[in-house]
Amino acid sequence: MTTTAAPRSRAVRTPVRDAPASPKLRINEIFHSLQGETSRVGLPTVFVRLTGCPLRCGWCDTAYAFHEGDMRSVDEVLAVVAKHGTPYVCVTGGEPLAQKACLDLLRRLCDIGYDVSLETSGALDIGPVDARVSRIVDFKAPGSGEVDRNLWSNVAHLSHHDEVKFVLADRADYEWACGVVDTHMLAARCPVLLSPVHGELEPRQLAEWILADRLPVRMQLQLHKLLWGEVPGR
Repeated sequence: MTTTAAPRSRAVRTPVRDAPASPKLRINEIFHSLQGETSRVGLPTVFVRLTGCPLRCGWCDTAYAFHEGDMRSVDEVLAVVAKHGTPYVCVTGGEPLAQKACLDLLRRLCDIGYDVSLETSGALDIGPVDARVSRIVDFKAPGSGEVDRNLWSNVAHLSHHDEVKFVLADRADYEWACGVVDTHMLAARCPVLLSPVHGELEPRQLAEWILADRLPVRMQLQLHKLLWGEVPGR
């Protein structure tokens, strides 16, 4: 009797899929310096400055970040950050949230274990930002020329580990900031920082206003400018 051998079974090969490409961002600069502002002032920090900003504040000191920059993947940025050997990372701009891949960068930094802060103008939604990130929201006073760009719905997203910053050029800006702090009860939500525009509002004058009004805020100066002046990448 002739028998027919059963056909050999063939192993099913699962197609090998390439790992998803690391998102890319336009990076203006990555540098190591002392944090010059916020409650982290003085801490050695790696700054990742993203290119681009939809605002044009009259006192902006990083206009060079509006257009200058190179495309880098998130993986490439993480590799550069790691070389500096510090746990503190600040993602700034420009306006970093203007690039969608910024959210990926922030999440990846947190996953690795960095202490991450984000400096943002307050004109774009901070809601999608990873909750582990400390969001430094720089609401724009009238003297900036961009007061109408403030997105006040961002206030509802603020928590105790976020911070709000106001950069003030004169008494009118100060009084406006006082009104915002009171109306939105900001001091009950997170630390509030008041800064004088470098070279326009005398720091001592701002200090006297804060003391006279007993404001529940912190005054800050830009430490990096006191140390190095107007030097990019410091």
